[in-house]
Order: sequence, then structure tokens, then C-alpha cells
Amino acid sequence: MPCAKPDNKRLEVETRSIEQVPHEERHGQAWQLGPFWFTGNFVLTTMATGFIGPASGLAALHAILAIVLGVALGTLCMALHANQGPRLGLAQMIQSRAQFGIRGAVLPFAVVVCVYIGFNVFNLTLASQALSPVVGGPSMLWQGLFLGVAMFIAIVGHDLLHTVQRWLTYLLIGVFGLLSISALNTLELDSVQPLQPFSWAVFIAQMSAAAAYQVSYAVYVSDYSRYLPSDTPARRVIGWTYLGAATSAIWLMSLGALASSALPGNGPISYVTQLGDLIYPGFGSLAVLLAVPALVGIMAVNCYGAMLTGASALTAFRPLRPGSGARIGGIGLVGLAVYLIAIGLPEGYLESFSLFLQMMLYFLLPWSAINLTDFYLLRKGRYVIADLFDTQGIYGRWALPGILAYAGALLAMLPLASIGDYSGWMVTVLGGVDLAAPTGFAVAALLYFYLTRQRDHQRETVLWAKENQS
Repeated sequence: MPCAKPDNKRLEVETRSIEQVPHEERHGQAWQLGPFWFTGNFVLTTMATGFIGPASGLAALHAILAIVLGVALGTLCMALHANQGPRLGLAQMIQSRAQFGIRGAVLPFAVVVCVYIGFNVFNLTLASQALSPVVGGPSMLWQGLFLGVAMFIAIVGHDLLHTVQRWLTYLLIGVFGLLSISALNTLELDSVQPLQPFSWAVFIAQMSAAAAYQVSYAVYVSDYSRYLPSDTPARRVIGWTYLGAATSAIWLMSLGALASSALPGNGPISYVTQLGDLIYPGFGSLAVLLAVPALVGIMAVNCYGAMLTGASALTAFRPLRPGSGARIGGIGLVGLAVYLIAIGLPEGYLESFSLFLQMMLYFLLPWSAINLTDFYLLRKGRYVIADLFDTQGIYGRWALPGILAYAGALLAMLPLASIGDYSGWMVTVLGGVDLAAPTGFAVAALLYFYLTRQRDHQRETVLWAKENQS
């Protein structure tokens, strides 16, 4: 069994990108995934996800129940993907080449890059809005500064990202622990938002938003577990990822639901300020400022993931020279795109946040279903790594089973989807309830399994055995 190197406290600039991490460079422990994903989820954007139900007249306690259910389901997908990192030593999205083909995988790659950029735009805008009223200065200046710090952390790479996220955990637990005590002791639930009769459509919308938020991490979760030793137990990787990501999501989304049902306001900054000032005048502004580093941290995580996914797409058409140059260039391009979109974002951007989450769920769940079905049920984690980078290899340029299953799932969701001004015919039959997401997941998994059930894996098995000979 290959041995991993011991943890090294001295941080170094990462030189690897999408290539497999060799066994001799593996390090870290599974428990480190817990604080990493706890902090990754503990941002003001997560809190905004809890506003969706109360804003539509759903009682706070019903909204919290929907949040718990959505987070439980969405985080399960995410945590199952995390286990792929130590097994393969690869970034998350490069694994999709086995299901979609080396060039066919560019389709989900494009969706994922849009997700990264979208979240960073929201996070960057919130960070600048949190700081500008307190210390002054134009938002464009603070956005450039925050994005620069995030890009620097992403350029240094994997180990610094883990270190930053781990230390921020202690700060966030302390600050938001006080805010949560304040909310539980002082807020009168459902006193601001006008309550409506219970609606399954609104309940499922809140549950879907919570699930979508968690599923969004599935597209890069193994980016941060791929350096773990290959013999790290699966239950620990899945368990620590689930614990960290689910705990912070349920906590902060529920706090958002409580605050939005009982306080006047129009966003997470307003609610955090009010909750803090209930403890001590002025503490609300301090709490907002202390939440900014977490936003910068998750922006760094998103920049890093977008770079890996972008590099995966590029190498489907041309080789990429190994080294830090391509990493720095990719992160720079991502940062530039985020900055240009953020400075042009309209004031009412949070109104489009729930729409963004819903679209993300529609496009990501079918990919997740196909990827998990292939990894756990069909190939059982056995992939020929070298052929994932070879257009002439066994996975080919285009893999019809994955492409057809993905397209079939999107088509199956159309009658059941309700988004913006569009409403499928089944939505009316179901009384306004949107069941597109679970339908898309099930159709993608079943269709992919059906299309690949008679595939001959003999050559792949022989190549895999040869590649893994010690």
C-alpha cells in the first residue's frame, strides 16, 4: 500500500492542477474536511437561502423543516462525491469524462463554471456591501481588494485553502452563536412577513433551494479531498464532509428563516446588523465585518474550483503545460469575469438569487445522478486514469450514454418545472408543486444505468489492473 507523506505545517505554493495527485504527495486527515466545509457553508449567502419560504408566506417553523429536509438530501449527494477524491486523486469534474467522453464532458463543465462565477458574484457583492457602509469608500474598490485576496489564496492553493477555512471556523461559531442566542431569546416569529395558508408549492420551493445550495458543492467537493491518502476510510470522508456542510447550512439557513420572519429588512446584512444590535448597540456592524473573511474564503474556493474545471475543458481540445503558470492564468481569468459582472449587477440582485438556485438544481442534479451511478454502481471506483486524459483512450471523445441520459433528464423535467414565468403542464395538475428536481435525478440515473448495462468492461478492467499494479 502506498504511503502518504506526513502533514507539513509549512505552506507551499501548489503546482498541480487537474493531473492525478501521486500517492507520495498525499497528506491530511479526513476530519479536516469537517471544518473546511463548515466554514465553506457559513457565509451570508447561505443565510439568504433561508429567506425564500418566509418571503412567500411560509411560517418560520415550516421553512426550517423544509430547510432540514433539503439540506439532508443535498448534502448526501455532496458527501458521496467527496469520497471520489481519495479513491482517484483527481479533481471532481475531470471524472465526468468517463461518463460523457473527454469532449462531451465540456457540457457539464460549462454549467459548473457558470455556477462558480454566479456564486462568486453574489459573495463579492455581499462582502463589499458589508464593508462599505462601515469604513466608507466605493464598492468597486472593496470588490477589487476582496477578489484580489481570494485569488491570492487560490493561487497558493489547496493547503492554504484548508488552513484558512479551518481557522475561520472558530471565529464564525463564536459570532453567530451569539447572534443565534439573540434570535431565539428576542424574536417574535412570523410577526413581519404576512402568513399565508400552508402551501406545498412554497414548502418544496424552500426545500429545493436548500438542496440546490448543497448540491452546488458536489461539483468541486473532491477537489479538496483528492490529496487525502487513498486508504482513507470512505465512511470518514463521507461522514466528516456531511457533518461539516450540513451543520452550518441548517444553522445559517434556519437563522435566515427566523430573522426574515420577524425583522424588517431586505437582506442578510440588514438582519445580521439588527440581531447583533439586540445584544449590544454596534455589535451588529462588527458581526457583519467579521462575516466578510468567510465570504473571501469561499470566493477563493470557488476561484480554485473554476480554474480546475476550466482547465479540464481546455485540455479536451489542446494539451496544457504542467506547472503554476496555467493555474495563475486560469484564476486570473475567473477573477476578471467575476469582477466585471459584479460591478454591473443591479441593486435588486438578491431577488434573482432563488431563481439562480433553482436553475442550478435543474442542471446539476442530472450530472450528479449520472456520476454517482457510474462510480458506485457500475465501475465501482475503477477508472483508467491515463485514459481520462487521452482522446484516443477507452473513454473516447464523446460518450453517448452520459450525454443522452443528461439530455433525457432535462427533457423529463420540463413538464414538472416551475421557474420564472414558465410553468410546465404537470405543475398545474399538482397544484403548483415543482417536482422537476427529483424527477431529473431519477431519470438521469435510471436512463444512464439502462444505456450502459450491457457495456463490455473487460478491456477497461485489464487496463485498470495494469495501471494499479504495485
